[in-house]
Order: sequence, then structure tokens, then C-alpha cells
Amino acid sequence: MGTVWELDFYSRPVLDEKNKKRWEILICEGMQSVEDDPEALFRYSKYVSNSEVNSETLQAAIEEAIAQSADSPTANSPTKVRYFRYQMQNMIKRACENVGLLPYPSRRTLALQQWLEDRKENVYPNEPGYKASASASIAKPLEVVNPLPDALLGQKWSLVTLPADAFAEMGEWDVGFGESFPLAPAGVAPNTPIPGFIIYSQRANAMAAWMSGLELACVRAGREESSNYVAPTDGDTARLLMDTGTTDTWLMADLTTPETQAEARCFEDAKAAANNVHFLAVQDSPESESFAGFWLMQSREFG
Repeated sequence: MGTVWELDFYSRPVLDEKNKKRWEILICEGMQSVEDDPEALFRYSKYVSNSEVNSETLQAAIEEAIAQSADSPTANSPTKVRYFRYQMQNMIKRACENVGLLPYPSRRTLALQQWLEDRKENVYPNEPGYKASASASIAKPLEVVNPLPDALLGQKWSLVTLPADAFAEMGEWDVGFGESFPLAPAGVAPNTPIPGFIIYSQRANAMAAWMSGLELACVRAGREESSNYVAPTDGDTARLLMDTGTTDTWLMADLTTPETQAEARCFEDAKAAANNVHFLAVQDSPESESFAGFWLMQSREFG
């Protein structure tokens, strides 16, 4: 996959001398495996005025960050850049492409989200001009639930759990496609059960390859209402959904039986107990000792 960077360019709850919101560019290395050390991640930050909010300013900041990373003994120059603010996608896309980087709209930005949360608690309140009420409001797009392509539907799925400490050996697992992150920074104790869904399919490799290009964010189960997807039954339908990119949602299964609905409730309860950490895996059969795909994820609020 190469080195992934995560980027945010947005206003902060800090006012300048003209009583205008200050904007900030944040760039950091992303976490891609359980062996990554969050303390060693490259970080770059820069405040800009609201008159400098354009792709040229962002491009210059990306180029400056790349130059700084070249002088770091631990940082690597990026091959792709993830960003979660779909409102800024045109500006981010233009700036990244102008420096030869591939931009990916993605909610899979754990390192960036953790950094933002730390700055909201420990940095912005100490800045001159801090105004908590000046925090930007995030408008969420209307959810559109897309059906999975017929060729990629699994023949069977099951709910399983793995102890958090088992992921310490994930680097030795036979995984075709996938991604993970260290669990301690995600607020997960070693003995915590991590819930997940395993999809079994005769086209496991094709399904995993397709999913690897989606920027998987989370899997969730519950009762969802969507005016954009006609479910097989009337009214609200219990569903298993997969969120990808910055705004996309996919229907993995309609949960129509008491048994599958009970499993879904168990999954959501276990996910909550694991600080919303969970996983999605793809195998060709329950007897397989390898994974066509395995993604560790954490559901988070974005803002």
C-alpha cells in the first residue's frame, strides 16, 4: 500500500485579531498495522487566515510537510493521502494531485482523529482568541444505502470475537488484503473481546480485492430507515451496513430473522464495550486458515 498520510484543512474554534476564524492544516502519518508506534508518527501543523483558504495554500503546505519528512529519520514520504471532510474534497483533491499524490476520501483516519481530539482538549483552549462556541458545525449528507453487487454477496456470515491481545500477532497471519492499527491508542485493554463479522464466499478473493478499494470505515447493525433504498420488507428493516469512503454506505444483509437480529444486537453491544473497535474478515470457508481480507476498524464521530 505504501505510506499513507492523513490530512485535515478546516476552521478551528480560535479567532484572529480581526475576529475571524483561524484555519488550520494538519498532516500526519496514518497507522496501518498493529506494530505502528503512534508516538513516532510524523506530524505537521500550520495555521492560516481565512483569506488563505485555497488549494495553492494547501499545496504549499503539503510540499513543506514532504520536505520536513525527508529530514526525519523515521518519517516516509507519502504515496496516498486520506481526508475525511467531504466538504473540502475539491480543494484537497486539487492540491494533492498537483504534488503527485493520490487523494482518498476516507473515514479511516484514526491517527488524525486522535490528534484532533488531543488538540481540541489541550491546544485550542490555550490559544489567544479561543471561543468554544466558534467550533464549526458539520453537516452530514443524506445517507444513501447501496446494494452490494450480486457477484460479491457472501454465501454465509458469522459473528465472532477475538481477544485484543491476539492481534499482537496479526503481522504473522496469512491475509491477502487488509489493514489494522495498534489497539492501545484506540483505548482497548489487552483482554477486551473484539467483535467482528466473517463473510464466507466462494469469491472471497474477488470480494476482498473489491473491498480493499473502498476505504472501509466501519460495520454497523441496527434498524435503519432510508428513502433511497427499497428494502424487501415494508417499513424499517434491521440491516447490516458497511460505511466506506466519506459518505458511502453499503447493504451487506437484511436481518430478517430473530436469530440474526439477536446476533446484530450482540455485535453492537460488544463493539460498544470495545470502544467501537471491531473487524470485518473475508474467507472462502469456515475451515480456511487464511483470510482473503481482514480489516480492523473503529467507529468514530467526525468533526
